Formats: sequence, C-alpha cells, structure tokens
Amino acid sequence: MKPPQALYESAQTMHRQGRLAEAERLYRGVLEGIPGHLGTLQRLGEICFRTGRIAEAADLTKQALETAPDDAQMLSNLGFMLTTIGRSGEALGFLERSLALRPDAAQTHANLGNALAALNRPEEALQSYAKAAALAPNLAEPHNNIGNVFASLKRQEEAVAAFEKALAIQPSFAEAWSNLGNSLFRLRRTTQAIACFRRALALKPEFAPAHYNWGTLLGETGLHDEAVEHYRLACAIDPRHTAARNNLGRSLNALGRPEEALAAFEEALAIDPGFALAQAGIGSAMLYLGRVEEARAACERAVATASELPAVHRALAEVKHFVKDDPEIAALETLAEREAAMDDADKAELHFALAKAYADCADHARAFAHMTKGNAAKRRLIAYDEEAHLGEMRRTAATFTRELMQRMNGGEPSQRPVFIVGMPRSGTTLIEQILASHPLVFGAGEQPEFGRCVLGSYQPGPPPFDISALAASELRQMGACYLGRMEAKVPQEAWRFTDKMPANFRFLGLIHLSLPGARVIHVHRDPLDTCFSCYSKLFTGNLDYTYDLGELGRYYKAYAALMAHWRAVLPEGVMLEVCYEDLVGDFEAGARKIVAHCGLDWDERCLEFHKTERAVITASTSQVRQPLFKTSIGRWQPYAAWLAPLREAMAEVAP
Repeated sequence: MKPPQALYESAQTMHRQGRLAEAERLYRGVLEGIPGHLGTLQRLGEICFRTGRIAEAADLTKQALETAPDDAQMLSNLGFMLTTIGRSGEALGFLERSLALRPDAAQTHANLGNALAALNRPEEALQSYAKAAALAPNLAEPHNNIGNVFASLKRQEEAVAAFEKALAIQPSFAEAWSNLGNSLFRLRRTTQAIACFRRALALKPEFAPAHYNWGTLLGETGLHDEAVEHYRLACAIDPRHTAARNNLGRSLNALGRPEEALAAFEEALAIDPGFALAQAGIGSAMLYLGRVEEARAACERAVATASELPAVHRALAEVKHFVKDDPEIAALETLAEREAAMDDADKAELHFALAKAYADCADHARAFAHMTKGNAAKRRLIAYDEEAHLGEMRRTAATFTRELMQRMNGGEPSQRPVFIVGMPRSGTTLIEQILASHPLVFGAGEQPEFGRCVLGSYQPGPPPFDISALAASELRQMGACYLGRMEAKVPQEAWRFTDKMPANFRFLGLIHLSLPGARVIHVHRDPLDTCFSCYSKLFTGNLDYTYDLGELGRYYKAYAALMAHWRAVLPEGVMLEVCYEDLVGDFEAGARKIVAHCGLDWDERCLEFHKTERAVITASTSQVRQPLFKTSIGRWQPYAAWLAPLREAMAEVAP
C-alpha cells in the first residue's frame, strides 16, 4: 500500500482530472493514516460539495477548522454551506468569525447576507449585501441578492433597480433575468416580464426557477395550458420543486382536470408532507369532483399543519358552513391579531375567510366589514384600467352595427358550440349543469379559447380591432381556430358542447359571424344580487373590476348596455335570454326552453342536474351539487345599508 503522502498526491492528480469518485476513495485512504490531514479534509469536502452532499461537506470543513481555526476562507465557506442546508443560525457565528479576520472579504459579506435573509432579518441582510457590493463593484451577485430581499418585502420597484444593476455588470446572469421578470410581473409589466424569462432560458435552458416564474405569470393571467407546460418542465429539471408541483395542480384544477391535479398535489406532499398549500389543493380538487367531505377533511389537515397561513383557512371556509361559536372563527380572529405583519395577499385571504364565516352566521355587519377589508387588500394588488375595459365595450357596440352584422357572412357552419355568457355569479354554472346533464351535451366549462383566437387574428391594438374588411375566408378561419382548439377538450360523440366563459359576452358579434351555427344563452340575474355576489368572492381569475363597489357597478352598467346592443343586432333565434329568478321560479319550463334552444330533445335527467357526475370548476361548485334552491335570491338585501356606492355607479341599470 502507498504511504499517505503518495496516496494524497495520487488523489490530487485524479481530482484535477475530474475523476472524483476515485479521488474520494484515495483521500479517505489518506485519512485512515492521518485522520486530521488538513489538505485532505479540505479537498474531500470540496468533492462532497460538488456532488451535492453539502451536510457532509460542512462536517469535513468543521474537522479541518480544528486544525486551522483562523482560516477565514474556510469559515466563510462553512457559513455558506450551513445556510444552504437550512442551518442559518449556526452559520452566523462562523461568518462573523471570518469577517473579524478579513473584514474586506466581499463574498463573506454576501454569505452573511444570505444567512440573515434566511433568518428573516431583511434590513440586516441588505446592509451585508451593500457592503459586498461596495467592496466588489464588479460582482453582480450582491445586487441580485439585494433585489431578492426587496422582492420579498414587496418593494418591487427597488427590486427591479437592483436586478438591473446586477445585469449591467453581468448580462449573462440567468438568475437575475428570471428574478427581474418576476418583479416586473408583480408590477403588471407583463410583456417585459415574459421577455426576461425568455432571456433567462436562452442563457440557461435547464433553469427550473425561470420555468416556474413564467408558469406563475401564465397561471395568474388565466393561461393555464401554457402554465402547465412550464410547471412540468420545472418539475422535470428539479424533481423536488414542490412549489412547481403545487402550482401545476392549481392550473390543472383550473383547466377542469382535477384528477390530474390530485396527482400533482400528492407528489408535492410525498416530497414535503408538511406542505399545507398542497393539502389545501387536494381539498379544492376534491370539491371540484363533488367529494365534499373529503375536500373538507383535506382542508382541515391543511389548517392543522399550518394554522398561520390565511390561504388554508380560506380554502376551508369554501367547503364548510360556519355556525355561531365555531372554533374556526376564533382561530381566524386570533390570526387577524397579527394582520399588521401580513402582506396584502394574505390580508385578502384572511378577510374573505372571515367574511364567509360571519355571513354564514348571519352577522351581516361583521361580514361586510371583512368583505370591505378583503376587497381593499386585493384591489391594492392589481392594476385595473377601468377606462380601457369600459372603452372596449363602447367601441364594440359602435363597431358591430346592424348593417355590418347583416352584410358580413361566411363563418364556420358547425352547430356544436353553445356559448353561455353573462356576468360572473349570474347563474351561468347552473345553465351549463342543466345542459351537461343531457346525454348529447358535453360541459366544457370556462374556456378562454375564443378570446385567444380573436387576439391571434389581428395585429396588436385596442379591441375590438378593425374587422370591416374581413373576408368570408377569414371569418371561417377564426371559427375553425376555435373549433380546433376545442377539439382536444370535447369528446367526438358530443353533439353539442357548452363554453361557459361569462366574459365571452364581449365577443358575441364575432362569435356569430365566425360561428353562425353556434347558439348563445345569456343569463342575467338581479343586478344587485349579481354584483354583491361578485364582491363577496375572492376570485382566482382576472376579474379585476370586482374589488371596488364603484368600479363593479360601472362595469355592470357597461355590460348591460352592450347586451342591449347585442339584443338589437343579433338575428332572431341566435341568443336565448334566461332570467335566473324566472328559472328558479318555474324550473322545468325554463330548463325545457334551454334544451330546445340548443336543438335537443327533452331529457328528464336535465331536471336532476345536481346528480350529474362531472368536474365543475367554478366559484359555484358547491351549489350545483345541491338540488335547486332559492336562498340566493335577494342575498344583497341584508347588506343594503352599505351598498350605496354600487347603487350610484349602476344608476338605473336594467338586466
């Protein structure tokens, strides 16, 4: 056997050649002869670090420090490793010892900043990163880290400035591009954010965080198909990326694929059994599948696991009915005592949960107070351009004149689509469930596909675009685009399918021109009931106009005006008007009219819609699992005293 020095030299040679397994074997042989050999401990620790065994690398570095306790570089490296494996408190001492020996070491200041940030001491972390940046002006990483701290504090403008400094120093810094994209998205600068994610992935294609961040942007803007692709890529690159698996489940839920969503949530929990958001996600998927008791049990587990998270409490609130002196209300009120430390996203979750609890208990004053706080918190998170939305509806009515609707023709003649439109919370889900109970109809849920086809057919510009010169072939192309997108979602044997995207009311002119065989069902409900119901919900989609009573009322008024226009210009027989209150008052007569409008023979199963087994992805999921009830009629009345801003904004609106 070679003596230890010869073994050490051979190990070094293999190490330099990248033959790490052989080098490790020889280094361990050296330690058998000389247990505390400093160079061997250092190099063996380096191999362990490079091969992902960071805890083992840290232990070897600690042993090396017994021989060289004042080695500033080793102290700094050990602090970095301990922070990486979640032992940031322990890391602080080693990093401070290192800086006492070498106060001008920029990387050690950066490492100390990492430890402080992990310990939720952001202001101290910023100071450490600033020292690192001052000591090493050409180092990009401290600026990136400063940006991350500002982003965690919701100070996105400052975060953007820090990330841009990092990229000015190092334009090839993929992590900084991804982080910049994330902050730009939080500032609603979506186009710029996407460009940043593209740049990050061009520089580093196998970068899971960029795929995750891009997926989050897509999911939060309702583009769940594309979000799923990015989340799956993030999971393939980093199989232990639990947040990507959780968000994958959320997007699959939104796409009406709760069985697949369940699998994603369960995979996240297999990696991290204490991941409460994934437990709550299981609850939402179970609810969509109609398994209400299992949904409630999953949400209760989530609350028991992480009672400090407002989001899991709201998930539970969605699947249970509260009673007076319910212990969950007390838990929510206790959580509210810490509201000052919460960001607006958590405040919104908390107050909507409390609003639901007090509404269930008929404590209307408290319910509305929390509703108001929850809506205000959510409104601070969004950038709603009211004039853009209302102006679009005015321009649409001016564009789609009676003359234009009569002159243009030649769309795709398919009779399969049935578009169910109206305001959110107006009864569209009930109509779809009635039709989906018919054996010849497939309920496709809320589909964004027609809007995507519209946006894909024109040059960028404010809707409704210039359509006056469209040829018949272009109208057919638009209709074919929609049908092609729906083909993968609708069984071939379905004679009709429903598309329950309420906001398609904006596109009814184009829907008729491009799909003249399609049928439209417009559902309307008492305006105050409709708007109050919207105000009482924290939506997952882009319903940015629902979080302020004045904005909500003005949007409803514009919607009502546009629907009056469609009544005047659409050919007779294309659109059926359904009044929710009339339908509830004489259900069979209303259901028969709906079925007949779609060219279908009557089927008694349509009367037992609540027994139809299908995934229902909507804020009304629990209601359509129950027989018809009338309790939602006049729901606004106990809150009348607080709805003056809504009434004033609506000002004489008719359905």
